[in-house]
Amino acid sequence: MKLNYIEQGVASAPTIILIHGMFGSLSNLGMLGRTLIEQYRVISVDLRNHGDSPHQQQMDLPSMAEDIVELMDDLSIDSATLIGHSLGGKIAMQIALNSPARVTALVVADIAPVTYSGGQDQALAGLVALGSVPIDSRGAADKILSEYIEVPSTRAFLLKNLARDGQGSLSLKLNIASIEQNYATTLVAAPTGDLYGGPTLFLKGETSAYIQDKHRPIIEQMFPQVQLQVVANAGHWLHAEQPQAVNSAVAAFLSEIHLING
Repeated sequence: MKLNYIEQGVASAPTIILIHGMFGSLSNLGMLGRTLIEQYRVISVDLRNHGDSPHQQQMDLPSMAEDIVELMDDLSIDSATLIGHSLGGKIAMQIALNSPARVTALVVADIAPVTYSGGQDQALAGLVALGSVPIDSRGAADKILSEYIEVPSTRAFLLKNLARDGQGSLSLKLNIASIEQNYATTLVAAPTGDLYGGPTLFLKGETSAYIQDKHRPIIEQMFPQVQLQVVANAGHWLHAEQPQAVNSAVAAFLSEIHLING
């Protein structure tokens, strides 16, 4: 599948690929990307069924990982540092575990290599509701979402998936039917494959339950060169809640592994 992407930064520099999470788009890691473009070639992608990438009913970690590898092939990228948040982190792990030669280094933001029970059920329910009725304004859309989600900032994030069609009506860019079908099965599954021995950084939001103490042995077994850092005063959306701390942690990690001038 040919994913939608944008490329920024220094074309001749080492490549970093930013991979967003569920219900997101390539803009979600934009603050991090802007701190990297002065030194790196930075590619931000829309996952399948998200943003401006194509829709397809099949939606699982192996196929979504293959989408990224296909993009790397199309752009003649032998290997890249992968930075992924949530679902994007799982996809990045899947690539590292199955195609380690393609991954220079790995950064995983607030997700573990385990199978989860659904954690964003209300967000999914709200988006399904949005997709089932005509929408004439963002205010009306926000009112619908407010029946499922109390936090305004979360609603604002989800409403970024609305776009006007050729007739001027608002509709979801997400393939919500595929996401709903696969949400509780393939999309919460653990990444699979051999261990990845390259440099790896896991970032955990302090108040988030996505990475727990019981996950650490699994992480260390699958990623033996791992560093695990906790981002204070942050939940699952750590890159949005504490951008400076996340940006500094990523920059320090990249400097430590001598990605540039190594």
